[in-house]
Amino acid sequence: MSESWLRFWDRPHHIYVNDRHLRVHYARIADEILSILPDRGSLSVLDFGCGEALDAARVAARAARLYLYDGAPSVRARLARRFANSPRIAILDQAGLDALPDNSLDVIVAFSVIQYIDRAELPGLLAGWRSKLAVGGFVILADVIPPKARLLDDIGSLLSTARAYGFLLAALGGLLTTLFSEYRRLRHQIGLATYDEPEVMALLRDAGLAPIPHPRNLGFNQARRTYLGRRL
Repeated sequence: MSESWLRFWDRPHHIYVNDRHLRVHYARIADEILSILPDRGSLSVLDFGCGEALDAARVAARAARLYLYDGAPSVRARLARRFANSPRIAILDQAGLDALPDNSLDVIVAFSVIQYIDRAELPGLLAGWRSKLAVGGFVILADVIPPKARLLDDIGSLLSTARAYGFLLAALGGLLTTLFSEYRRLRHQIGLATYDEPEVMALLRDAGLAPIPHPRNLGFNQARRTYLGRRL
């Protein structure tokens, strides 16, 4: 992740307009991960760039081991406290991530992550993930932003979600706050990495993964895309 974005996520921010929004967001991520996991209990799963992972215990119940990695030290500290008594969940820093044995993971999830990663670093990251996957394992790249996506798509997704889950007024206030936020400044100055389908397919193939477009995005924003890459 670029240093500017990493510093942003390591400090208090207002991406989520209230606690209801935060909990709805992570419940949806857990639901989506569970919807795509193979139906067997011996899975070894890595959630890369997991954020607060509030519902990770539900995912861990379907796995033998769930690894949570986030680049922000403050996030990792909260995860360690939250899941201190969860024997199936391990919190990883970079050294722990690097130390995972090759061929040991069944699923790697990167949910709304690659837009914050420097484009030049993504091929190496994918190749590293491929080495950690067991044969038949797969990577999930969810919430990938296509080049033609608009800020209005993000706004529309937030408002429709807020209306459905009962935090519309807070979402409207949050949009006003965002106009003057560091997130908006960084998005304007640094931008978010965008990828079209042929580019993602090529990146996965170059990393030694068989690409599979998913029929819908795993997330609320259906203007974004999800892709799978399977190790053969």
